[in-house]
Amino acid sequence: MRRLAQGKMSVRTAPLLITVTLFCLTVANRPKAELRADDRDIPVGGSVTLTCSVKPSSSDWKYFWYRGEKTSEPLTSQLSAGPIRVSEGGVYWCRGGRGEPVYYTEFSDPVTIYKISPNKAVVTLQPNWSEVYRGERITLRCEITDGGDTDWEYEWRTTSSEKPPRQNEHSITSVTESHSGDYRCKGRKKHTQHSSTGWSDPIKLTVSDGLLPVLTVSPSWLSAGASVTLNCRVKDPSAGWKFYWYKVVPHPSNIYYSYEQLPGSSSGTEQDSYIVHGQTHTAGYRCGAGRGDPVFSTYYSGIKYAWSADFNSSASLTVSPDRAQHFTSDSVSLSCEGNSTEWRVKRFSTEDRDSSACSSWWGIMTGSTCNIKTDWTSDAVYWCESESGEFSNAVNITVQAVSRPDSSSFPVLLVVGLVCGIVLFIPLIVLFCYRASKDSCFVRPVQSESANTDRVDHKNDHYSALHHDDVCLYDTVKGRQEAEHAQ
Repeated sequence: MRRLAQGKMSVRTAPLLITVTLFCLTVANRPKAELRADDRDIPVGGSVTLTCSVKPSSSDWKYFWYRGEKTSEPLTSQLSAGPIRVSEGGVYWCRGGRGEPVYYTEFSDPVTIYKISPNKAVVTLQPNWSEVYRGERITLRCEITDGGDTDWEYEWRTTSSEKPPRQNEHSITSVTESHSGDYRCKGRKKHTQHSSTGWSDPIKLTVSDGLLPVLTVSPSWLSAGASVTLNCRVKDPSAGWKFYWYKVVPHPSNIYYSYEQLPGSSSGTEQDSYIVHGQTHTAGYRCGAGRGDPVFSTYYSGIKYAWSADFNSSASLTVSPDRAQHFTSDSVSLSCEGNSTEWRVKRFSTEDRDSSACSSWWGIMTGSTCNIKTDWTSDAVYWCESESGEFSNAVNITVQAVSRPDSSSFPVLLVVGLVCGIVLFIPLIVLFCYRASKDSCFVRPVQSESANTDRVDHKNDHYSALHHDDVCLYDTVKGRQEAEHAQ
């Protein structure tokens, strides 16, 4: 305010009010377009759909499409406000624009589209086995039909934990259960990066824990002059198996057996059977099965025995007491004899999955003798094994589950049995006599009460004498008294 003086007059001015309105303009970062494809592979004679979008979305956006490098000219014919369809392979980009002059978004990330060639990819498994076992060697191969001399790059998909490299062949030296799964592959032409085959049909790889061949021996008990036939059975006999045959060699100082290969089986046999000639003593056998070229892994069966009851001069088994059947109360000892200083007694029963040596749970080994506990023992075959690798004769022992009666109590039991029999038998005899006597009294002729009393009395006396001490005596006496009373 300013005061002006002029004479005696003064002028006062009103204050000046100025209002200033500020406008805030927010400038956001340039948005980035997003590119999506409904499929990365263009089928033969087909196409795929590409969609470009900008957030936040607006109907004002128009989309520019590029194939190849971002610096290339846009596909002017493909300027659109929505998705487009393409039938050529390549690297695709997009960006949005609006306004005049055009305001552009950032380029999208690239999306590579492949055009499927008519060639077909196929996965093969070598060797072509229906089932693979742990430890075996396999090879997965991706083959392109009608591929010619074209150089291909390969890609694999699998549901297993294995991740094959980008090669047409993938070998696994020792398969495990983790390799089980579906395997697919496809090929891509090297000189045409955006042309590839479709995904192959899946091949399923199943890896089992392991193979256990089953060995059978016939006969199980040897007879003079008989041969022994061994059969080795596997789950899939048509898979090119080779079979190996072994004879068991015992070593009492070692809990494990060693194995001696039978003649003619060092390279394996294609037949799953083997005949042993001239076997006269107890023997144990084992078979093995392997496949592949060369055979990479061999699986072995359990041990089976061919038993002989014939004594072996270098190893023999005797049983005390010497009988085949025993009772749970018996004390039974098995003794080994022969040309050895170290022995072990073994047994095999239907309840055992394998043979077992004389031990604390079914027997106690002292020197060359095993005292078996019959109360813990089922029916079983027993034999001796020597330090020199010999088997003795085998003995089949059965154990009865009701204990043998004590011989000292036999007379007492006999007397008690006789007394009980008599007590039960006497009432039967008395009852029989009573019924017999009653029947005889009933059929006795009735004497006349008229004349000839002496004759009647004589007959009554005679009849009474025949039935003395019998129940009919009362009737006889009564009859006489009635006669005298009549007189």
